[in-house]
Amino acid sequence: MTQTRRKKGNNVTLSSPISLIEGLGPKRVEAFARLGVFTLEDMFFLMPRRYEDRRNPKPIASLMPGTTDCTTGTVSEIATSYGKTEAEITDSTGSAGIVWFTDKIGHFLHEGMRIAVYGQLSDRYIVPKFTHPEFEILKRGAIPELIGKIFPIYPGTAELTQKIIKKFVALTLDKYSEQCLKEFLPQRVLERYGMMSFREAITQIHGPSDELSFVKARNRLAFDEFFLLQAGVIMRRNSQDGQEKAQILVPGEKSGLFMRSLPFGLTGAQERACGEIIADMQKPKAMNRLLQGDVGSGKTIVAVIAMLAACDSNAQAAFMAPTEILAQQHYLKLEKLLAPLGLKVALLTGSLKTSARKRLLDEIYCGNVNIVVGTHAIFSEDVDFLNLALVIVDEQHRFGVLQRGALIAKGKMPHVLTMTATPIPRTLILSVYGDLEVSVLNELPPGRQKIRTISLKPSGFRKVPKMIHEHISRGEQVYWVCPMIDEGERDLASVNDTCERLREILPEARIAVLHGRLPVEEKSAVMQEFAAGNIDVLVATVVIEVGVDVPNATMIVIEDAGQFGLAQLHQLRGRVGRGKAASVCVLLENQDITPEGRERVNALVENSDGFELAEEDLRQRGAGEICGTHQHGVTDFRVADFLRDEKILALARDEAKELLERDPELRSEPALRSEIVRRLGGVLELAATS
Repeated sequence: MTQTRRKKGNNVTLSSPISLIEGLGPKRVEAFARLGVFTLEDMFFLMPRRYEDRRNPKPIASLMPGTTDCTTGTVSEIATSYGKTEAEITDSTGSAGIVWFTDKIGHFLHEGMRIAVYGQLSDRYIVPKFTHPEFEILKRGAIPELIGKIFPIYPGTAELTQKIIKKFVALTLDKYSEQCLKEFLPQRVLERYGMMSFREAITQIHGPSDELSFVKARNRLAFDEFFLLQAGVIMRRNSQDGQEKAQILVPGEKSGLFMRSLPFGLTGAQERACGEIIADMQKPKAMNRLLQGDVGSGKTIVAVIAMLAACDSNAQAAFMAPTEILAQQHYLKLEKLLAPLGLKVALLTGSLKTSARKRLLDEIYCGNVNIVVGTHAIFSEDVDFLNLALVIVDEQHRFGVLQRGALIAKGKMPHVLTMTATPIPRTLILSVYGDLEVSVLNELPPGRQKIRTISLKPSGFRKVPKMIHEHISRGEQVYWVCPMIDEGERDLASVNDTCERLREILPEARIAVLHGRLPVEEKSAVMQEFAAGNIDVLVATVVIEVGVDVPNATMIVIEDAGQFGLAQLHQLRGRVGRGKAASVCVLLENQDITPEGRERVNALVENSDGFELAEEDLRQRGAGEICGTHQHGVTDFRVADFLRDEKILALARDEAKELLERDPELRSEPALRSEIVRRLGGVLELAATS
C-alpha cells in the first residue's frame, strides 16, 4: 500500500501550535510564549497596542521638534566618525539633520540617495535633528515598506523586535487565515449591521487600510466577544431549566426565633434583600442572586436569614469563603448566632487533619451538619451532602466560575447567593452572568460613622505613632498593613521590619504580626487574641483584607499604599469603622509611588462610596479580575471593553436573546454553536452537541 505524504498545513486549526509557522524556531517560540502567544489563535489575536499613521509623509519644513513624524528627502550630506553617522536630507521645502549612533549606516548610504525617515525630531541640537530614526532607501519602482501605510505597534520583548513580530503575524495571516478564520456569525446579523467578515476583521486589525476600516474591524471583533458570551450564558440557563431544584419552604420556627433574638432591627435595605431572597427560593427555578453591599452594610445577617430558611426546610447550606482566616471568622460568628437554635455549624478547610476530616465528612453526608463553612476544600470530590439546598459564596469575585460550579454540582440544583463588598457595575453583571438577579445593601447600620481617610507623604510618617498612641490610650485597636512579609529586593515596607520599628517607637503597645506564611493555628490564635482586645497593634499583610470584623479597631495604617489595588484599599479601609467610635484610615505613600498608585490613593481619599470606586476600579483593572473569571477565560476579552463598548454590548445581548428564543439549541447555526463551545464550553459547561 502506497502512503501519500501529508501536505504541510492540512488539519491546521486555531489551536495548532505556532511552531508550525515556517521559520519560527524554538527560541522564538519561547519568546512568543512570554507574550502569551502559544497557538495560531493567539497569533491572530496578538492585538497591536497602538498604530502609527505613515500614509502621508510630511514636507521637511512642516516638521515640529518633539513630535514623531515621517518624511522623505535626498541625502545631501553624510559623515561617519567616532561610532556615529550624521547626515542631512533635503526636499523642496527645506532640510533636516539626522544622527544615528552607529557608524555602519555610512557604509551603504551616500549622497544623492532618496530615503524615507520615521522618528522624532529632537531639539537638543542647535539645528533640530532626527535622533536614531528608522529609515529606508527608496528605490525606483519598488513599494516602500516604511511609509504609505498605517503600521501596527505590538507589545514586544528584547528578543522580539517590531520587525520580527510583524513578519510572523503577516506569515500567519498569509498562510493560515483562509483555513482557520471561518465565519461563524449568522449571515443576517452580518447583513443587518454591515459587518465585515471575521477573516477581514482580523486582517484589518493588523494593518488597517484607513481609520474607518480599523473602527469596523475592532467593532466586529468586540461584537463577537460580547455576542458569544451572551449566547453561551443563555444556553447555559436553558440547559438548567426544567431540572429539579432544591425545595425551600416559607421560613419557619428557627427563622422566627432568630429574628426575635436580634438586639437590633434590620435596615430597610436588609429587609428588602431578605424579602427578595426568600421569594426567589420559593420560585419554580433555582435562585441565582448577587448580594452587593459596601463594607459593613450587614451582608452576613442577610446570609444567615437565608440559611435559616434552608434549615427550616430540613435542608443544608454551604458558606464558602476565599481564605481560612475569613472562613474561621464566619464559622465563629455563625456558631455563636446559631448554636442556641439547636443548629450544628461545622468548619471545613484544607488544614483539617485526616481523621477529623473523615468524621466531619461522614456527618455532612448523614445530614447531621446543618451549615458547612469553609474554603475551596468544600468542593473537593470527597465532600458529599445529604440535601444541599443553598450555596452562599462570600467575596464571590475571588472564585472562578468553575469553582462555583463544582460546589453547586454537589446539590440538586441548589439556590445560589453570591456576596461581594466589591460592587460590580450592572453592565458587567448582565454580561458575565446573564440571568443573575441583584440585591443591594445601600444603607449602613445605625450608629456607623464615615471613616476619615488621609494620605501622608514619607515626611509625614512621624505623625503616625502619636495618632496610634491616642487610639490605644482610649482602649481602641489599630491595624498596620504592609505589602511584604520580609524585606526583599524592592524597597517596600515589610511586616517583620515594621513590627520591630513600632516596638521601638511604641514600647507600651502590645504588638503582634499576622501573615500568610504563619501556621494556621498561629494565625487563628493571633486573630482571636486581637478580637479579644489583647493586642493593641496588629501588623499584617492583606490577609486581613476581607471579613475580619473587630468593632474595637478604629485606625488602620496602610504603608506603601500605592502598591495596592483600589478595591483592595477600599476593603482594607473597611476593617475599621465597624463599631460606633470614629475611625481613621491613614495611607502612607512611598517616595517612589507611581502616578497610577497616586491616582488610586487620591481616589480613596476623595471617595467613600464603594459603587463609585468600583466603576473607577473597573476602568483601571478591567472586568476579568473583578469578576473572578479572568483566569477561566470568560471575560478575558482581547478586544471588547465593558465601559467603552456599552452600546455594542447591548446590541450583542439583544441579538443573542432573539436568536436563542427562535433556535434554543442553535441547530440552524452549527458554526456559531461550535464557536461558542470552543471558546466557552469548559467554563459554561456547554456540551459540543445538544
